[in-house]
Amino acid sequence: MTAPRHIPVLGREATDALAPRDGGIYVDATFGAGGYARSILDTPGTRVIGIDRDRTAIAGGVDLVEQSGGRLTLVEDRFSSLAEVCAAQGIDAVDGVVMDVGVSSMQLDQADRGFSFRFDGPLDMRMGHDGPTAADVIAAASETDLANVIYIFGEERRSRGIARAIVAARAEAPIVTTKALAGIVSRVVRAKPNEIHPATRTFQALRILVNEELDELQDALLAAERILKPGGRLAVVSFHSLEDRIVKTFLTERAKSGGGSRHLPELEYQPPRFELLTKRAVTASEAEVAANPRARSAKLRAAIRTDAPFIDSDAPFRWPSLADVMRGG
Repeated sequence: MTAPRHIPVLGREATDALAPRDGGIYVDATFGAGGYARSILDTPGTRVIGIDRDRTAIAGGVDLVEQSGGRLTLVEDRFSSLAEVCAAQGIDAVDGVVMDVGVSSMQLDQADRGFSFRFDGPLDMRMGHDGPTAADVIAAASETDLANVIYIFGEERRSRGIARAIVAARAEAPIVTTKALAGIVSRVVRAKPNEIHPATRTFQALRILVNEELDELQDALLAAERILKPGGRLAVVSFHSLEDRIVKTFLTERAKSGGGSRHLPELEYQPPRFELLTKRAVTASEAEVAANPRARSAKLRAAIRTDAPFIDSDAPFRWPSLADVMRGG
């Protein structure tokens, strides 16, 4: 492909894990700036279905669609809907799925999207363009819910103090900008040399809640398991411990065989549904981290789908709900 390249985090490693082949059909489930899709399309004869819930990303991929000669199709949707998206394109099985989980660099760099405290902007944080914003959550959530969300999604030990400070501040005036929220958090969590900004974990927590990211990830992994052909490959790049834990647990559990034993022989044997390609997470090289500091926390896990049938198992664990939090506890 000929165009200025966006270099995705762990892009070469993720593409190598997919091993694109002529005639293969692949899903770039989090299209973003199109880096993974472009790398796949570099293999002649491949076809890519690109999915993103951010219509700005879809609009930004129009040139790549034209350059692909019909081999790239872009769809505005959540990546948890990847099986339904493919079905709408007449595709019931694919050769590979790649996911880059979390907020994109483009979104972080746009002040009006409200993802980052590096810029003062509206407290939005939505990857799509519908549903409650982070400002709506801050205004409506109870102190208990705010503390739980910041603790669970942000892994922030000072969550109760932050929630208390937010509730006190919103009683004085609405909290509607990134600068205002970062200032409130910074008065509770003191900055320390060589450590992350005091508001980092709180912003992460709100973003995950607003976009229901962890439930979305769990559903997307199940959808990938369902739609991958035997021998199809799954590659997932994540950026923080909660995401990586979900991916690791999902793949390791499905790489095991399960079923009967001499103690419970009546249990039906279940063959493994994935074969691990990465026994341990792949991380970025020193050179990549130097070129792109965001790569420092990235982890890639990959696996090959076996010919074992997909099992529509019990519903996965559900994280704190945006709808419940917006009811104000």
